[in-house]
Amino acid sequence: MKEKISSVLALSALFTLTCFSVFLLHSKDTFLVFPSVPQQVVKNTRSVFGAMMDRVWVTKTPDVSLKTAATSKPLDPCPDTPPSLVGPLLVEFETKRSLELVRNQVGSLLQQGGRYKPPNCTARHKVAVIVPFRNRSEHLNHWLYYLHPVLMRQQLDYGVYVINQDGDGPFNRAKLMNIGFNESLKEYDYDCFAFSDVDLVPIDDRNLYRCSDHPRHLSVAIDKFNYILSSKTAFGGVSLLTQEQFLKVNGFSNTFWGWGGEDDDLYNRILHRGMSITRPDAKIAKYKMIKHGRDLHNEVNPENAVKTQKTAENIDTDGLNSLNFTVKEIMKDVLYTLISVDVQSP
Repeated sequence: MKEKISSVLALSALFTLTCFSVFLLHSKDTFLVFPSVPQQVVKNTRSVFGAMMDRVWVTKTPDVSLKTAATSKPLDPCPDTPPSLVGPLLVEFETKRSLELVRNQVGSLLQQGGRYKPPNCTARHKVAVIVPFRNRSEHLNHWLYYLHPVLMRQQLDYGVYVINQDGDGPFNRAKLMNIGFNESLKEYDYDCFAFSDVDLVPIDDRNLYRCSDHPRHLSVAIDKFNYILSSKTAFGGVSLLTQEQFLKVNGFSNTFWGWGGEDDDLYNRILHRGMSITRPDAKIAKYKMIKHGRDLHNEVNPENAVKTQKTAENIDTDGLNSLNFTVKEIMKDVLYTLISVDVQSP
């Protein structure tokens, strides 16, 4: 009698284990059944149940990478007011700064090409900083030394593009700006463009390099002009436009060779397209200019003043849609992207 009872119990236990194993084999989320039991511990049991679990784990092991991707949270947007701003800055140009020194001091957080993204939040603004350039290496070193920390503290997703005019023909600042706009968009989907002279450094990091609903003039108060706005229509030095705004005015004119006039023409284009400009408070929109003489082949061109009177006639045919140039070289440094171009000087 006892032997019969033992046989019945053994058969019943075997049937129960068989049913349970079938259930596990057909479960979609078997790996969730024993979340606290490591796979190796179960395998080493070597019981009938352990042998069954060998098959279960082989066929039902979860894709860990997919699970991690599914549970990782996207970064929150960066705060509207960056928390690490310090306000007024001590800026001086007497110290000799080599490019190597600047790399060592500010380059550790940058990606190749002068690119940066805040690590702990998603930037609200993707900014291409466009710097027209020729034979100003000392100025560029100062500019990079001060601007990168400022832009980082402002939590921007940004890249620095130095657009170098090749050769010694008449300088064309405006055309270099247009080229910078075109070339930077080939690399990244920037939505804001900061056009900056290489000799202007902000002395307050609360002056934010980000675009707004209107084209924005940042260099309001420059030490050269005793920190007073030089003109109500001034739009040179450092200016910001969104991609939409810049396309709406067809960019800068390409015909301003030599010094002067291109910023006035851009101001006229903005008004002609029904927009207006904004400026930050002069108390924080302060800049220090690196002193220098007039650049060779960038003399004042009296014809430029005449051209500013013809903006309405030229805006539709002279600008981004008529831009011609040749890229000679693109060089990536950790501090910037240098694009050397032939601007087809007359």
